[in-house]
Amino acid sequence: MGFKCGIVGLPNVGKSTLFNALTNSSKAQAANFPFCTIDPNIGMVPLKDNRLDNLAHISKSKKKIYTSISFVDIAGLVKGASKGEGLGNKFLSHIREVDTIVHMIRCFDSNDIQNVNPDVNPIRDLEIVETEMKLSDLESIQKRLDKKNKKNITEDEIKLLDTANSLINNDENIDNLNNFFSPQQIKLSGLLSIKPKLYVCNVDEKSISNGNSYTEMFFKKYDTTNTIIISADIENQINQLELLERKNYMDMIKMKDTGLDNLVKKGYSLLNLNTFFTSGPEESRAWTIKKGTLAPEAAGTIHTDFQKGFIRAETVSYEDFIDNKGWVESKNNGKMRLEGKEYIVKDGDILNFRFNT
Repeated sequence: MGFKCGIVGLPNVGKSTLFNALTNSSKAQAANFPFCTIDPNIGMVPLKDNRLDNLAHISKSKKKIYTSISFVDIAGLVKGASKGEGLGNKFLSHIREVDTIVHMIRCFDSNDIQNVNPDVNPIRDLEIVETEMKLSDLESIQKRLDKKNKKNITEDEIKLLDTANSLINNDENIDNLNNFFSPQQIKLSGLLSIKPKLYVCNVDEKSISNGNSYTEMFFKKYDTTNTIIISADIENQINQLELLERKNYMDMIKMKDTGLDNLVKKGYSLLNLNTFFTSGPEESRAWTIKKGTLAPEAAGTIHTDFQKGFIRAETVSYEDFIDNKGWVESKNNGKMRLEGKEYIVKDGDILNFRFNT
């Protein structure tokens, strides 16, 4: 299991170009995914991890399976969407399905690509999208707190919705919900504006390394921690090249990492995700879990029976597994540990679960 990113933004900001670049980067198959009557594109992309390659080599695995990330190209939103303009609430309903919202923001000039607004202004464009999400949330909150619907929800849900309503109406940071409610409660609320967010500034080729006046404008107002500068056009070009050509081209334009690499790193950090591995002669595989996940829950990502009948987890760190060239020598050299139900799985752990059926 990986995570699902919904690429959103105004029309003609480069969402589909980025989607095509990202999904083609690993020869992923993109297909229509049915949401209501409008079909956004969805692409499953394996997350290449050198650690898995090394594990598969040592274990002489017949196959290796990377964890994956889903990208959803959601149709362009326009001002007034919460009231039915453009694709209206259909657009907004698609966003509810994703783990992370990737805000695609236009930070380039072009005479060839029409702009829905008279000028390029990344802050205004982002505020349009975020305002429509908040308006949609307010409408949803009001419906759920209506007398006839209120009886169907718990007291905790009512408190969360009341708090969210107050924060939005007073133009306060909706992320403050995290101070009062658990991640699970917030996720179950279905509110759009509280979803974790990444910001992608789409620039032209000459602005990849140092940005431009538009990205500077954006960075003055928004935290750069969850912001990535990408040229969707360049990403597309890179993905048409063979491995050596790709490296040479990236060196020439002084590009250290691809947009996908940066997006994955930021996404994993934002969602507090870790990766653990299973490895043997038949298969080496990567699994995505939340940081802080206990061993039985990690076992459950493989199969529910593993979690129900969990006994112990044979555990080796990635470094020890590589240094000792596999399970046998790791065990012989005292590097394999038996961990119980309270063990918190660490990033890079190689695990073999003991369980009763």
